[in-house]
Amino acid sequence: MSDVPFGFGPSDRDPERRDQPGPGDDPFGLGALFGGGAGAGTPQEFLAKMPLFAELQKLMNWSGGPVNWDLARQGAISALAAGTQPVSDGERTAIAESLRLADLWLDQVTDLPSGVERTLAWSRVEWVEQTLPQWTRLIDPLAERVVAAMTGALPQEAMAMAGPLAGMMGQVGGLMFGAQVGQAFGRLAGEILTGTEVGLPLAPDGAAVLVPQNVADFAAGLDRPADEVRLFLALREAASLRLFAHVPWLRQQLHDAVHAYARGITVDREAIERGLSEAMGSGGIDPNDPESLQRLLPMLEPEETPEQQMALRRLETLLALVEGWVDAVVAAAAGDRLPGHGALAETMRRRRASGGPAEQTFATLVGLQLRPRRLRDAATVWGAMAQKHGTAERDRLWSHPDLLPTSDDLDEPLDFVARQGMDDELRALTDEEPEDGPS
Repeated sequence: MSDVPFGFGPSDRDPERRDQPGPGDDPFGLGALFGGGAGAGTPQEFLAKMPLFAELQKLMNWSGGPVNWDLARQGAISALAAGTQPVSDGERTAIAESLRLADLWLDQVTDLPSGVERTLAWSRVEWVEQTLPQWTRLIDPLAERVVAAMTGALPQEAMAMAGPLAGMMGQVGGLMFGAQVGQAFGRLAGEILTGTEVGLPLAPDGAAVLVPQNVADFAAGLDRPADEVRLFLALREAASLRLFAHVPWLRQQLHDAVHAYARGITVDREAIERGLSEAMGSGGIDPNDPESLQRLLPMLEPEETPEQQMALRRLETLLALVEGWVDAVVAAAAGDRLPGHGALAETMRRRRASGGPAEQTFATLVGLQLRPRRLRDAATVWGAMAQKHGTAERDRLWSHPDLLPTSDDLDEPLDFVARQGMDDELRALTDEEPEDGPS
């Protein structure tokens, strides 16, 4: 998956083959869109000449937002069609039993009550279909700001190249975003293990989800029994749901951080104008040459502002704190009961470090790279809090966002834990002082 938001970036076509386009070149028909070329006519005639748009012409009527989610859904499911397997009754039973056992173990290591109201086993296709509402809420504001920034930054000469199709750019952008999102979802659905692995609860409220086909593939590469791997993942899913069910502000804070980033998306108009001037000086932009047009895309890449960097740091810290808390309570719950816990936990850490679903998803959406160092430091905070102050004090930090460690606190996690004890002692001393103050 690309780590450039919404696929901005130069083409990787071979320049030597520019005059010999292959079947994969210019998949969205940008050459025809921007230049018209020979035989240019009405928009409907353009559509009839474009292989992709000819098949998806009915989707041009999409009016549901900046991302064509119908196309995204169809693209993801199409990519999964050959490899997805239906969920068997036996798999549903095994997952339900693992999640129930996981909840019993977690009851002994955290004061947060269970958040599991029902257990679900999804196929890869079901994961795509069932999580789309949450993805829509997350991605639409980003795509909307990207389109607005691009439109506002393009010079008049660039807009003039669109000619009679200028009014269709919103629909074309929706198709382009929908195609990219669908491709990303297809890949993600092929490896996602649980309903909360990306760091956000994507399933309906109270639903604990495992994807048995992906769990089986994950377990196949490990030297542990399949039921042990399934129970380990059930512990992680059930622990995550406890947080999201009983920390009411958490989900909204995560979404707010993403949307705060979206509100700051801008494109440097001066950079575009300089790029156009350079292009004109080196031979100009050929509207009929997709390679020429794609050289404009790096100029359209949004700039990152200080406000966006703050939003990303807040999002990164929250995700690390959620993941670190899950690591800590799962380790406490598994204890000696799950012989392979240490190896499985290390496998998950390596999965994150090499770019797991959470990192890939947010890198694609907002350019966020989840640093494993942050996750380890967050787990250190939660483990040390439980050891030094008890699980009740550890979980009390989730009662208000201002009580949580900041990004700076994670630089010195043990200092943060030590300060919690000092704060308790100061409060106790204050409570013991006489009304006329200390002598």
